[in-house]
Amino acid sequence: MKKVLLSIMFASVASYASAQKSEINEAKKAWNLLGITTGKTLDDHLKALNGGLAHTDLAIVHEKSKDLPEAWSYRALFASRIALIDSVDLNNAKAKQQIAEEAIVKTQELDKKGAEKDNLEQAKVNVENALRNRAIYAYKKKDFAAALAAFNEITTKNPNDTSMYVNAGVTAKEIQNYPEVVRNFKKAIDLNYADSKVLYSEIINITMDKLKDSVAGLGLIKEASAKFPDDSYFITLETDLYIKGGDIKKSQEMLKVLMEKDPKNATYQYLMGDTYYKQALAIQNQRNAIDVKKKDEFTALTNKMNKFIDESMPFFKKALELDPNNVSALENLKIIYLFKNDTPNYEAMKKKLDSIKQ
Repeated sequence: MKKVLLSIMFASVASYASAQKSEINEAKKAWNLLGITTGKTLDDHLKALNGGLAHTDLAIVHEKSKDLPEAWSYRALFASRIALIDSVDLNNAKAKQQIAEEAIVKTQELDKKGAEKDNLEQAKVNVENALRNRAIYAYKKKDFAAALAAFNEITTKNPNDTSMYVNAGVTAKEIQNYPEVVRNFKKAIDLNYADSKVLYSEIINITMDKLKDSVAGLGLIKEASAKFPDDSYFITLETDLYIKGGDIKKSQEMLKVLMEKDPKNATYQYLMGDTYYKQALAIQNQRNAIDVKKKDEFTALTNKMNKFIDESMPFFKKALELDPNNVSALENLKIIYLFKNDTPNYEAMKKKLDSIKQ
């Protein structure tokens, strides 16, 4: 009689374990049947997905099936799919994303043989796409704070996605979160984003004008100049910064070193001339502001201005000698010749500029 009772007990346990494993089988069936719901409503899709997820709810709590990798991988699939497609209930989408991420981690712990590799990859893609959709949807609704949070979450999960750092920076700019603009654009630059020059320009301007951090701004300018040595824009910014700070000597020292290294670089010649020319313009503004009756002061400023103009001209001419189509040098020389009433040279500069612009 004892043997009979023991056999009945074993049969009952086996039957119960089988019932729990059948929850996994039901989850698989539900997943495989999802294609049949194509073309139906969002509610139909969500109902089918929630039904499949409910089977995994039962499978992961039972002693006999809670450590089966497939129970967790299908849970990740269902939850991540809901997170991806539920565009109506944001809180539900976020909650299901969390369930999916927990299930992905659990599957990775249990799946020593890699049998659930395909399911895992699909679940990860679903989560990533869910975040992207959420970010873009929020951006289009002009909910920039939510969009920024989503873009930042994407970059945290995928720290090499340069386009998402750029998206995050653009979004942060919409809400004037300038530290976040700089952080995200700088990260994209560090990852060799294709348009790094543009991003450098953005973060330099923001750092200088919005954050009022000239030290950090100068550091970024130097960094950009080193990365793009042939781009005059960043060198000009650096020299301008020294000029504005009253450190003309530092600006010219920097350019002299560059000119010695590359004496045939027209850009460096032009920028050296520009250090003198901008001083002349600053004095011109001073001169224009004084009372015309103060003839001695007016004359002194005029002489000083002319001295700087004359010092700038050899460098502009050298720039043109090295690069006959250097528009910046041509423009400045045209203005200088007009100021000096040198009509022949003025006409020559104008003619050259007109031919380049055609």
